[in-house]
Amino acid sequence: MSSELLESVPMDMKVARFLPDDACTGTLVARVWRPGAVPGPSIVVIRANGVFDLTAQFPTMSTLLECVAPEQLVKATPGERLGSLDEILANSDEAVRNPKIAFFLAPCDLQVIKACGVTFAASMIERVIEEQAGGDPVRAQAVRAQVHAQVGSDLSAVKPGSAQAQALKQLLQSQGLWSQYLEVGIGPDAEVFTKAPVLAAVGTGSDVGIRADSSWNNPEPEVVLAVNSRGQIVGASLGNDVNLRDIEGRSALLLGKAKDNNASCAIGPFIRLFDDSFTLDDVRRAVLQLRVDGADGFELHGTNSMDRISRDPLELVDQVMAAHQYPDGFMLFLGTLFAPTQDRDQPGEGFTHKLGDRVSIRSAQLGELCNRVTHSEQASPWRFGLRAFFNNLSRRSLLGAGDL
Repeated sequence: MSSELLESVPMDMKVARFLPDDACTGTLVARVWRPGAVPGPSIVVIRANGVFDLTAQFPTMSTLLECVAPEQLVKATPGERLGSLDEILANSDEAVRNPKIAFFLAPCDLQVIKACGVTFAASMIERVIEEQAGGDPVRAQAVRAQVHAQVGSDLSAVKPGSAQAQALKQLLQSQGLWSQYLEVGIGPDAEVFTKAPVLAAVGTGSDVGIRADSSWNNPEPEVVLAVNSRGQIVGASLGNDVNLRDIEGRSALLLGKAKDNNASCAIGPFIRLFDDSFTLDDVRRAVLQLRVDGADGFELHGTNSMDRISRDPLELVDQVMAAHQYPDGFMLFLGTLFAPTQDRDQPGEGFTHKLGDRVSIRSAQLGELCNRVTHSEQASPWRFGLRAFFNNLSRRSLLGAGDL
């Protein structure tokens, strides 16, 4: 990264933006780190009069989402009040966090964190450009002009796996422009990968990480589905699928190195369960607003409109489960329309993060996810894995609280 700034932009997390436009009308469940004699993660519900701990009834988020009609169980469970949303949200900013006060975590725990890529035809073209440019942002501008001249800038009218898509594939191959990104973008099989290990995601207020050896990278604002072991979509959240464009652009075989790094996966601020106020059709219509604020005064704005996705969320869930089982459920990033081309420093170099950037992703029904950018190598190391989690549940006498 060139001309890095060590200053950081204040998180400035506001309750009014954290909550959906309809406030606490929906069923908003989350996880917080709860202090105490034995501190540990707790399952909570966010209500108009505070944040309430449900861990005595639901030791893990996976437990809750496996229940039949989890939204009804949450509404019927009083829980223990931990404090006000204002206090817990303010303490979630990692830079000023007080370990004696609760703070938000990523809302998932035992779920595998999966992601689908190249699900929007418009951003698919940018993936092709990354590949053709070999991950070089300076070359990307010239390659972009060439690719647009050959195939246009939007293939959204092409249905993946259709006869029309097959004909386009043959045409592009004849012109030497076929790409592995076009294969998963308009071919029959979606790109599905594991974004992060179980328990490795960070929540709102935490630092989000990019590798120190990456010089071309960006946030990816996405809807994240909460899916139980039966393949039922029970709710949704927001996510930042941090993307290292230079590393992945050199070779798709470097996807794991580009996508799965310390603090490179942010999910939150909560999971909104499906109920009368929020359904899968609302996910299909969701509009995500991205804003990046840099200490250098730079601002980046972007939009991810789910109504432009090339594959329906139900199809993507089916593809994830076609040849695999997820006994603890999974979280599924649905991909993004957003691919930044706005120059930040030098003309033609496009956008890349600088240390201290504040990244905000918001939608009307899923609230706001806020994170600050640092290097993965400098972010708080991930140490709370599965052994630590179950040891913690045991010490808090929660392993006997019912089926996990």
